[in-house]
Amino acid sequence: MGWKRAGLVAALLACRAVAGEGAGPADDLIRALKDHQKSLGIPQTRNFEVHLSAREAFFRCYYTGKLELPDSYDELEFAEGTAAGCSLDPTRYDVFFYPAEAVADGEAPVTVSLASASPERQAVVVAHEDLHQMLERLPVHVAEAATTLAGFLTAADFARHRWGESSAPYQSLAREAELFLAKASLVNSFHRRLRELYLRVRHGEIGVPEALALKERIFGELERECLAIAPEPKTFNRCPAALNNAGLAFDYTYTNHYGRLWELYEALGRNLGRLIETLVTLARRPGNERETLEALQRAIAEAPPAAN
Repeated sequence: MGWKRAGLVAALLACRAVAGEGAGPADDLIRALKDHQKSLGIPQTRNFEVHLSAREAFFRCYYTGKLELPDSYDELEFAEGTAAGCSLDPTRYDVFFYPAEAVADGEAPVTVSLASASPERQAVVVAHEDLHQMLERLPVHVAEAATTLAGFLTAADFARHRWGESSAPYQSLAREAELFLAKASLVNSFHRRLRELYLRVRHGEIGVPEALALKERIFGELERECLAIAPEPKTFNRCPAALNNAGLAFDYTYTNHYGRLWELYEALGRNLGRLIETLVTLARRPGNERETLEALQRAIAEAPPAAN
């Protein structure tokens, strides 16, 4: 979910698009989910109408320096990868290899990877990308947090209607949003710690060898703490997929403001419909990140009490 948009058209043109080919359970689920999304006020998009039969996934390579920690995927360096991985030197860079199941351009195709994913993962990916089209004017950190939270909740609401509250898909999806809140807290905390460490290096307060040793120790702490998140999520990794600066910066794009979006959801009585309406209102009055966060805080403060 989420990546740099640059080079997307070339990637799409490089493989054969086949409408309707490979139709199966994933297509039935996607159609049903899109129908359900309309009832929540999420407009129809052209996402996932086409199969890319020759495309397993979109192979992305994100990288950054050993003592550099960007704030988002937009600030990471980027290169195309292959199914075999990335051709970057891991001794020079922190590298995150990302085989993406979908791309956010309004016409995301069904890749082999997405078609073979679990129903829970399919529902989350589709909801996330469709929500991106509706909220595309939000600043990236707010947009990714909003589509992540609303995507989990939309997928869970769909599972409840399709399979029932006692079903395994609903039981799994119903807890994903709160499990991600636990991950977000950890990612944000460790991102701050590592940024402070690298700042000390730039100020000459600590040498590079010592900083690299501390970095390794801090990432070890992060791994231990994120692996303790329980139960294990169904649709996302408990830890950054790459325990290095590139993987952490990538995840931070989604986690940075997730807690604030969760506050909004709580203030709205955990009502998905009201959350979506409020997010749409925020997206209609776009500003920079600071202005959008101020509007978000006002929405939290002014949220009417939930009906009993």
